[in-house]
Formats: sequence, structure tokens, C-alpha cells
Amino acid sequence: MPTWSKTVTGQVLDDARRPLAGAAVVVDGREHRTDADGAFALEGPPPGAPLLVRMPGFAKATVRPVPGPVEVVLQPRVHRAAYLTYFGVGDRTIRNRVLDLAARTELNAVVIDVKGDRGWIVYRTEIPEALAAGAQGPATLRDFDALMADLKARGIYTIARIVAFKDNVLARHRPDWAVIDTRTGTPWIDNEKLAWVDPFREEVWDYNIAIAREAVRRGFDEVQFDYVRFPTDGRLGAARYARPNTRQTRLPAVAGFLARARRELGAMGAFVAADVFGYTAFNENDTDIGQRIEELAPHVDYFSPMLYPSGYHRGIPGYRNPVEHPYQVVHESVRLIRQRAGHATVRVRPWLQDFRDYAFDRRPFGVAEIRAQIQGALDAGAAGWMLWNPRNEYTAAALRQKEALVAK
Repeated sequence: MPTWSKTVTGQVLDDARRPLAGAAVVVDGREHRTDADGAFALEGPPPGAPLLVRMPGFAKATVRPVPGPVEVVLQPRVHRAAYLTYFGVGDRTIRNRVLDLAARTELNAVVIDVKGDRGWIVYRTEIPEALAAGAQGPATLRDFDALMADLKARGIYTIARIVAFKDNVLARHRPDWAVIDTRTGTPWIDNEKLAWVDPFREEVWDYNIAIAREAVRRGFDEVQFDYVRFPTDGRLGAARYARPNTRQTRLPAVAGFLARARRELGAMGAFVAADVFGYTAFNENDTDIGQRIEELAPHVDYFSPMLYPSGYHRGIPGYRNPVEHPYQVVHESVRLIRQRAGHATVRVRPWLQDFRDYAFDRRPFGVAEIRAQIQGALDAGAAGWMLWNPRNEYTAAALRQKEALVAK
């Protein structure tokens, strides 16, 4: 059986044989980056250990030991995903409905709530702090390993959604880690009556990263952190944190958490994504939540902005009523985020609206609106897209059939 030499050198290229700068080469729990020419050099890798090579926007590649220099050609990968909620993935009917869509249409990825909006974990966790907190939840999926094996067999890319700082379970269990209500001395709650943990506390970072590491061990290709921000609703003036809550403190907290997560999960071979507000594309400040594209871009593989036209309550420049202009809203948001991310390797893969408008005229979002959003994202250079529907009821007619894709 071939083994590596003491020093392994190589180059990572795209499918047009252009060098890929900043690609990750992972071996033996360590991550290395390619230089401007796509080149890398590894000293003393374990003789029989495979290399895992990855780059946002491309499929991962595994390289077995070979004599001499290594050449790795990565193939582009566009993720077209649907979302399964904490309860949806545990419901066989809902789950199979989404998997059937993936079998028949262009969908090739799924986002699964691993730790959802209430802090419950979807499978049997082995993390002591999560078990002590009661994070196992009421809808634990007992056959989760079988589900993951099925998804892998279907060639479906798997994304673990982890709600980071909105965590009612952990805040109640560890109020010393929670955002505190100055009026009561108890955990502060938002308008949904759910408690938040303090983004400044590194114990909270450790908890979420432990859950993310477990998700990667369970087979997920990517971890996507949602609510990786400070709260936006509720009595914000009554919320007390471990540090003063200012732009100067918020940005380093969110960026610091993502940097640590990216470092640990990247060494396991996983991609890391962050859900961000759509208005982060336009706002020069941190949107008062600790999210600014320039500061976060170096620490994630994918930005997943929530580009629901209904969420742009003030419209965008040139378009006061965003639900009438879904293509333009998505296109301009993706374009600006890509522009502001600069030379970072991060790619943009947005969330798109597949649900009725709730903010303007209550119009349904059907085939035309969904296709317009998809086209807007792709025309602006997005590396795919994800459909959001809180009931996991997706508009099948808006998705291209697999036969049509093969015919092309």
C-alpha cells in the first residue's frame, strides 16, 4: 500500500485548471491552506492518512497516498437546498415529502435543525452539558444514523443548522451564562418568550462548538450557525450582558465565536456557514446585532443571508416595495455581499422565500416569485440557494425536474 513521503507537496486546481488560492488541505486533524498558486507543502503527515481537500463552491475531494507531487482538481458544486425543521425532520411524512422532492427535482442538499430555535437537539446527544440542560427535547429522532446513511446514499449534501445564541434550554439551565433582565434578575426573554444566552461568554461558544463537532462526527458536511447575533426584539434596554453592548464589543464577539468554530470544524473537514440579516448587505454599521460582512468574511466558508423580500421592511435603494421585485432584491443583496467580502474565499448562498408575504400585501409566493429569486441569486454569482418554509411545504413546480437537468 502506498504511503506519503516525509514532505508532501501539491497543487489544488479548479475544473478549468486554474489554481485555487486558500483551499483547505486537512490531514490528521490539522488544516493547511494553499498559497496564491494553489500550492501546498505538508511536513510529516501520517504515512497512510488520506488528505481531505475542500474549497467553498466545490465538492470535497479525498486523496489517498501517492508517490511524488499531488495534483487535486476540484469540481464545482452548487447547493440547492430545502430546510427541515426540528419537528419536520422527525415526522416521517414531512421528511419523505422533502426527500421525494430531492429525488425528482434539482434539490441536492438539505438543511436540518440539529439545535433548533428552542435549544433542543434532534438526535441522541452525548454532550454532558446538553444532557444536564435538558436539550434532548421532545422529538428526538432515534433512527438518525439511518437517515444520514440514506442521505449520503442519495448524494445529498447535509447542512446542520445550529441556533447559537437564542437558547431557552441553556439559558434556563445556566442563568450565569444568560442575557439577564435587569428588572427581574432572571434570564431576559424576547417577544417569543424565549431566553437568550450571552454572546460574550466563551462558555456559550464552547457549548455550541461542542454540538457542532458532534454534528460533524454524525456525518454532516457543513455546520450553519443561525442566530449568531445579538437580539433584535423584546425589551432590549433591560438586557444585561457580561460586557457593555456596543458596536465595538459586539463585532469582536460574533467574529471571535465564528473564528474559533471555523478553526475547530475546519480541522475536522467541515464547512462553516453563518446566517446573516439581508440588510447586512446594505448597512455600513453592524445592524446593531454584531453582523458586518467585512469582519465576518474571513471566518466562514459560506454567508447565508436571509434574503426574503418580506423581510426588507424599508425596501432597498430603488425598490420601495420589495415583494414586487424579488429578482432585484436578491440580486442586489448577493452582489453587495460578494463585493464587501473582498478577497476572502467565502461564498454567498442565500436563503430564499417560499412562503406567503407577511409584511406588505399578504401575496402568496409561488412559482414566478421563487424562480425570480433563484435567478437573481445565480445571476449575481451565488454558490447556490436554500428555500425556507417554516412548515416544510415547498413549491415543487418552482423546481426544475431532474430529467431536464440531465437533458442539458
